Amino acid sequence: MNNSKNILIVGAGFTGAVIGRKLAEHGHQIRIIDSRSHVAGNCYSERDEKSGIMVHTYGPHIFHTDNHDVWEYLNRFTEMMPYVNRVKTTVNGQVFSLPINLHTINQFFNTTCSPSEARKLIESKSDQSINDPQTFEEQALRFVGKELYEAFFKGYTIKQWGMSPAELPASILKRLPVRFNYDDNYFSHKYQGMPKHGYTPIIENILNHPNIVVELEHSYSASDSDGIDHLFFTGPLDSWYDYKFGRLGYRTLDFEKFHTEDDFQGTAVMNYGEEEIPFTRITDHKYFSPWEEHKGSVCYREFSRTCMPNDTPYYPIRQMGEMELLNKYLNLAEQEKNISFAGRLGTYRYLDMDVTIAEALHMANIYIDSLDKGTEMPVFTVNVR
Repeated sequence: MNNSKNILIVGAGFTGAVIGRKLAEHGHQIRIIDSRSHVAGNCYSERDEKSGIMVHTYGPHIFHTDNHDVWEYLNRFTEMMPYVNRVKTTVNGQVFSLPINLHTINQFFNTTCSPSEARKLIESKSDQSINDPQTFEEQALRFVGKELYEAFFKGYTIKQWGMSPAELPASILKRLPVRFNYDDNYFSHKYQGMPKHGYTPIIENILNHPNIVVELEHSYSASDSDGIDHLFFTGPLDSWYDYKFGRLGYRTLDFEKFHTEDDFQGTAVMNYGEEEIPFTRITDHKYFSPWEEHKGSVCYREFSRTCMPNDTPYYPIRQMGEMELLNKYLNLAEQEKNISFAGRLGTYRYLDMDVTIAEALHMANIYIDSLDKGTEMPVFTVNVR
């Protein structure tokens, strides 16, 4: 290819791998560096040495999407197995199904409602005086009422976000998951599944191209940019500027891993909604690969807390103070040349895997188009404010 460029990508997760593969297939020379000892970022999976169970090291990742192109793209690099995420929650000494559905409603209120009766019941419980919900709490009270809110949302949210739902915006609870039938599939997307051999081989397969070189345990330094034509940065946006305005806020997760010889909880995900219980959920990873057979369990208790400088960032907080700080970094970033910021950390947004892949393909296509047209590649290809 006459117009072959030397591209540096920082980060070997889904974003970096997908951008790299697309550009490599167009004849560009791709160098990908990552500070970790493995590819796949937080999607990294591996076999547990003791049990042989495939574990999601940084917490469960369940693939779900309505995007046919993304589903087809993923299936180029792995065999996806059918998987339906059925979440349970323990509250007040009982186990309920999530999202809230007709079974949950009837069990919680000790009723035998039909769908229409359940709608009327929930409407009678909801706070109709809240016309324009502004906070998470108001959103929940408006649509499901105090009892269901306090049982299933309040304590869990306080633990997950480290603040009262009255301090969180209503947008976090964009679509309140309430179903007036017995459907307990946690997601409603057309395509749902799990990779047969875990997520790490997907990234390895995407990166398996003669025009791609990967270097692990390699943190970015200015000298890495020598001789490159463009840089795609998928690390934390504030880290690019050495945190000159301060650090953007994230929540991080701690995991307490344990093994049992017998089946521990009978399901993949068990939430714990009560604030008094310090962890948010327990995950049993053998249930993420139901096509395999394992007698025992390998489980993780999951604790959420404020992300400190040496922690792994998971969820961007994106509260008012953080957005003011983010805008300072965005104003700097938009003055840059020959660099694009991408992915969850590079754009300071929570992204599901399918959106991550779609945006990475989009960004790679824009770069290819910019070369063809002789135009400047944008620093951001999505609205991140």
